[in-house]
Amino acid sequence: MSLAVLKFSSEDCGICHKMSFYDEKIAKELSLDFVDIKMQDTATYRKYRQVLLAQYPNKTDMGWPTYIVCDDPQGEFKIVGEVKGGHPKGEFRQRLQAVLDEAK
Repeated sequence: MSLAVLKFSSEDCGICHKMSFYDEKIAKELSLDFVDIKMQDTATYRKYRQVLLAQYPNKTDMGWPTYIVCDDPQGEFKIVGEVKGGHPKGEFRQRLQAVLDEAK
């Protein structure tokens, strides 16, 4: 399994911006690929849209940002978990680790 964290965010989201100071670093420390997907970046968004819509068919109840952890995001993807919204660095690491522990 080669897991990736897909971060769905918006350029005008302050919390998304704050999380960007450490979210990718934590994902890489946990041996995860990281893909930053801004809703305004239509080319990147289209590439991963099917993953988001599998989890949120009409995009309600999404958090800002929403981190979806999945296997093979560009192929026959399988969602293993998610972390929604903004969290302090330590809590974000714990939540991401909890998703990985459940995926085993």
